[in-house]
Amino acid sequence: MIQFFPNEQTFVALKIFGLSFDIRWYAVFIMIGALLAYEIAKKDVKKARYISLDFFDSFFIYTLWVGIIGARLWFCAFYNFSYYFSNPVEIIRVWDGGLAIQGGIVFGALFAYFYTKKNRYSFLKILDIVLPNVLLGQFTGRWGNFVNKECHGAEVSEEYFNGILSFLKEGMYINGHYYEPLFFYESMLCLLGWILIYLVLKKRQNRRGDLAYAYLMWYGLIRFFIEGRRTDSLYLGNFKMAQLTSIAFFILGLLGYLGVLNRFLKKEKPTLLFDFDGTLMDTRESIVEAYRALFKKYSDESLFTDEIKQEIIGPALRPMFAKYFPGFDYDTLYADYHDAQIKVAKTANHPTPHSDEVLKKLHEQGYKIGIISTRSKPGIQGILDDFGLREYVDDICGVYDVEKQKPDPEGIFKLVNENKWNRECIMVGDSLMDIKCGDNYGAYTVAYLNDPLRSEQLKQAANEAITDMEDIYDILNKDIAFTYDKM
Repeated sequence: MIQFFPNEQTFVALKIFGLSFDIRWYAVFIMIGALLAYEIAKKDVKKARYISLDFFDSFFIYTLWVGIIGARLWFCAFYNFSYYFSNPVEIIRVWDGGLAIQGGIVFGALFAYFYTKKNRYSFLKILDIVLPNVLLGQFTGRWGNFVNKECHGAEVSEEYFNGILSFLKEGMYINGHYYEPLFFYESMLCLLGWILIYLVLKKRQNRRGDLAYAYLMWYGLIRFFIEGRRTDSLYLGNFKMAQLTSIAFFILGLLGYLGVLNRFLKKEKPTLLFDFDGTLMDTRESIVEAYRALFKKYSDESLFTDEIKQEIIGPALRPMFAKYFPGFDYDTLYADYHDAQIKVAKTANHPTPHSDEVLKKLHEQGYKIGIISTRSKPGIQGILDDFGLREYVDDICGVYDVEKQKPDPEGIFKLVNENKWNRECIMVGDSLMDIKCGDNYGAYTVAYLNDPLRSEQLKQAANEAITDMEDIYDILNKDIAFTYDKM
């Protein structure tokens, strides 16, 4: 049997196999708020690109339930601890009312910290995405208090509700008296806070954590003053618990926003990913000579123009072979290409300026270093061995290690996931294909400018541009988030 709206506080009453279940309006408003916050946060997760939607779905569900448990325990602890301690079964009777949002935030944040760390995501990054939207959830959830006739202030006259508050008049008439609708003020202030943080502050270039800290300051401030006028608060001794928690929220948010907490938070090193040809190693001459041999054998060497020489630097071999040597077997072409490169490799290849020194220093500083290339992994290893650089590279993703080549980000995901590296990456490359690959993953992209003909285009496409590999040190020393969206 299903009965809709059996009373003011109940959305639907269910009776199944003799057991009765009620779904209260309070729960409906909380879930609407949670889902609204989730949907908006998910859009930012998609913009971040490297954050798995499967992870975020699990994160949302687990954190929501932990938050509800925390909100209930917080209420029981500070509403009537001795009663709930003596009657622990009553703790699970959430349907009788009694949740404290600040407890939900504290418990949810603690769980979020361990869950994000376990899955190798930045805790502050996830909080920047989630917490501003919690305000939107609180804006909606407070209307559950309206239905329950709670979260109100002192008695007021009937005239208090004349004008824009008139629609609240009947709901604020409790036990023969009218009460100040504090739930409404907090709901509207939460909506205003979401607008200021999500739609205004977010558009600035913020440091990691700034949006989360702004949430703590805003909610701490409004809750402190709202709680000062409430007549149905939770107490810790003679103090209103919500006000004490609000002070803690505000101070924590202020210290974080001013950068003071950065002294105590360990900053994780981003994963460093490099293209190989033209970025770490100047292999242009050997590539050109190998193609020249193919044109000479399978086409006409006179057709090997400067424009083609420019085009072949960077792209994978298969599409280039198909374009310039149609009808010939790829494996045959590759064997001749490889043989031609080997003949000139030791004299034609050499590290780009300072890249060998940079690799060694970054390795010593504890950075995880990977190479993503359209060249084969054994070929890259051989060249690195020739110059004594193999020990400074942690792993390589070559042409045969993935199904999809750059600019698809499969290679980045492969290296990061298989090696359990930090998911936040810097992608360094000398072509638009490299930069696009980084963008598609959600990495912070750095263009290595070694060709005047495409320098301007690369500058516009990448987050940063360098002309010397040593410039990477200046980028690593910046107080920014190394992700595509710079947050």
